[in-house]
Amino acid sequence: MGDGSVSEELFKFFKALKRNNNREWFQKNKSRYEEQVRDPLLELVSDFAPELHKLSPHLVADPRPVGGSLFRIYRDVRFSKDKTPYKTGAGIRFPHENSKTVEAPGFYLHLEPGGVFAAGGIWHPQNDTLRKIRERITADSKGYQKAISGKAFKAACKLEGESLKKPPRGFDPEHPLIDELKRKDFIAVLSLTEADACEPGFKKKLAKQFRLMVPYMSYLTRAVGGAW
Repeated sequence: MGDGSVSEELFKFFKALKRNNNREWFQKNKSRYEEQVRDPLLELVSDFAPELHKLSPHLVADPRPVGGSLFRIYRDVRFSKDKTPYKTGAGIRFPHENSKTVEAPGFYLHLEPGGVFAAGGIWHPQNDTLRKIRERITADSKGYQKAISGKAFKAACKLEGESLKKPPRGFDPEHPLIDELKRKDFIAVLSLTEADACEPGFKKKLAKQFRLMVPYMSYLTRAVGGAW
């Protein structure tokens, strides 16, 4: 494709998969998955690398089919009551280059019929990472407030994820940002549409949406000891 857009066929495939989420159907349609979903998305990842590196040279767009930016379509059903074997949407991650040694935030793109969104941040971080972020917020409350209060950021993005019911241990329950300190996830989510994804030049639009999250991402990355 080259322009970083997504084909409508991708969404048609996932709609069909949702109706036929079983191994027999998928094996018959595996070449369709590879041609309409996997290969175009690996191309998108590759095409997006220059745009991503304009946002931060420390983020990675890895177009390898296994172990790269594109999540596997196979669900991990070991601990789930839902035993359907396949995901009905595609996920692409753009992690920090040091993500194996530093639990740092990354960008994420989700493509599913009726559920297209971009996100940035850290989902379900370990306790020591959470403490680093919370300590940074208490030490630099103004910086955090600035990162989440930009007009364009607030208009387009929502901070989502789980929060503690009570203030975290060791932190002032009267802190003016106590609701932020209670967060267990630090994620900014920006809703998109299927039409957005299929529009020519989508990679430019995606980069523009991710750019809104840069102050937030930069703050979180430095809070956990990573370079932005």
